[in-house]
Amino acid sequence: MNPDEIKKLDDYLKRVLNPTIEVRARPKKDDSAEVYAGDEFIGVIYLDDEDGDRSFNFSMAILDVDL
Repeated sequence: MNPDEIKKLDDYLKRVLNPTIEVRARPKKDDSAEVYAGDEFIGVIYLDDEDGDRSFNFSMAILDVDL
């Protein structure tokens, strides 16, 4: 993911989900970015670039103890 894509994803998630969300680049990885709510890590966005169609998949684990 390039910085422009990360910025667009950050803006989108802030608008759609919550203004405290922040999308950050991952060190040494260019196919994904980390997602934070405030200071808490909540998930990863993966780039899917098959057959020339770019899409993004957000993966967030919800632990039983968090419920």
